[in-house]
Amino acid sequence: MQAAEWFKIWFSSPYYDILYKRRDREEAEKFIDTLAGYLEIPQHSFILDAACGKGRHSIALAAKGFDVTGIDICVPAITEAKKYELENLHFYLHDMRLPFYINYFNYAFNFFTSFGYFRTMREHNDAMRTIAQSLRPNGIFTIDYLNAYYTEKNLKPSDTIEADDVLFEIKRWFDDAYFYKTINVTDKQKNIQESFTERVEKFHIRDFTDMLSFQGLQVENIFGDYDLHEYNEKESARMIITARKVH
Repeated sequence: MQAAEWFKIWFSSPYYDILYKRRDREEAEKFIDTLAGYLEIPQHSFILDAACGKGRHSIALAAKGFDVTGIDICVPAITEAKKYELENLHFYLHDMRLPFYINYFNYAFNFFTSFGYFRTMREHNDAMRTIAQSLRPNGIFTIDYLNAYYTEKNLKPSDTIEADDVLFEIKRWFDDAYFYKTINVTDKQKNIQESFTERVEKFHIRDFTDMLSFQGLQVENIFGDYDLHEYNEKESARMIITARKVH
């Protein structure tokens, strides 16, 4: 859990926000509407948003009347999220590899491939245990992850994006175990050049089934996109898994 972990550095950079500012609340609200409708979440349910970032999904959930708690390891993200706190919306700076509330939440979510960042399988299992332990018996966990097969087939090797007078030169590749993305940043106004690399583990359905089962979570459904269409291993862009805490 050293400070050199790539996600702590990159997600705390102001350039991360500039590059990904297109991820808006309207997009989050649409998915939350669809997912909450499918899950039939009762009013006043307690919900955990693990790796919540700046809280766009948490905010959408709280607007529906749920009691929502968002946790994230990134200081700038939580600082921003806290501006939107309400009586039923709470944010905490927290590493999801470490225990959090126990047997407290009815639902837990992990959105937009906010998993698979750690260096060891033990750390991934620690994070999964934190989420599982946070749920009450019969609670539901939903994880939204990339579909490795689809991503391999459709990976765009390079991109050049300019936003707010900042140039982003992006390179993507993969090996047997990980997807990588290097972002070379040139800030023309400040005359700054920086480089960041994202690394996400290639987890497949069987990997999640094993991880979830080990923590007493049983897979109930797998969807392939944000409209919750049926998952197809070769064609679906996403892998959205719902699992129930059975023990």
